[in-house]
Amino acid sequence: MKKVLIAMSGGVDSAVAALLLKRQGVPVEGAYMKNWINDEEQIRGDCPWQQDIEDARAVAEALNIPFRVVNLMEDYRSRIVDYLLEGYRHGITPNPDVMCNREIKFGVFLDYALAEGFDAVATGHYARCETDPEGRPVLLRGKDEKKDQSYFLAMMRPDQIARAVFPIGHLTKPEVRRMAHQAGLPNATKKDSQGICFIGNIRMRDFLTHYLPDNPGDIVDTAGQVLGRHRGLHLYTIGQRRGIGIPSNTDNAFFVVVGKEQENNRLLVAFDRPDSPGLYSSRVVVRGLSYTGVPITEPSKLEARPRYLDPAQEIAFRPLGEDRAEVRFAQPQRALAAGQILALYRGDLLLGGGVYETIDA
Repeated sequence: MKKVLIAMSGGVDSAVAALLLKRQGVPVEGAYMKNWINDEEQIRGDCPWQQDIEDARAVAEALNIPFRVVNLMEDYRSRIVDYLLEGYRHGITPNPDVMCNREIKFGVFLDYALAEGFDAVATGHYARCETDPEGRPVLLRGKDEKKDQSYFLAMMRPDQIARAVFPIGHLTKPEVRRMAHQAGLPNATKKDSQGICFIGNIRMRDFLTHYLPDNPGDIVDTAGQVLGRHRGLHLYTIGQRRGIGIPSNTDNAFFVVVGKEQENNRLLVAFDRPDSPGLYSSRVVVRGLSYTGVPITEPSKLEARPRYLDPAQEIAFRPLGEDRAEVRFAQPQRALAAGQILALYRGDLLLGGGVYETIDA
């Protein structure tokens, strides 16, 4: 393998990825992507970026590989944070983690690596990159079904995949931990990070409250009856049960968010039941389709993951021209939200993904 720059987050996954590349004799250097600093007191929360840099540097020193910090804060603000805030401002639910992979890790960071003389970028994703019978690079699910992160790579382009390396995709998380311990890596016992991609362990609600002003409106049921007041549509998600701000009037069911009426600033709720209008969907239209390989131009029977933690679902996929398609699920799906990502598969093979545009019952 040619010269590789590995994105080191300070966590154990990227540490073991670097370890494996070093053992394989690959010329490898480590880099921490400095993308965001929560210096505003209101949202400081738990954002241990300084500790992450120290941990990543310590791993690089233990492996005796060069290490650098790459400042991508301006690009991250314009490509991810602005995208996130603009989506919530218009009533949709963006997915910053998916876009971070396409726009930052395998976007501006990859461009930086190529300009610095590297041939590829590696990360600690649980996904596999192989070649198909025609010699083209393809993405596959990670071996560890519980940790598989191929969903987050669904919007990557073929040219990005050709420059991507995922050294731990064939391993399970326990195997990664064990290798870190055996190699004596200084972060072998470090807990996995949670939260928004590179923003830190901050609740999304707190982050949005800081950047978007409250815009109160009515909470109504599907018959139009006013039940209460909300603080702003951007602070609620489809399928949410807790923290809506209204009591349920029966012991047998709870209210759940089933829709947002952006035009009149109303939050729609219904009881959390299979027959509640707007809660389950069998048909969606996705836009912004991105394919990891050859585009799908004919109606096809495929599998899809509606959300990251959801199991694969059988779907009927029908292209609508340009970058849109109609998707019909074999089984109705609960609480799908416009702006989220649908990842497309054929078996273990990741085909691409798209953004929910409209969602029907």
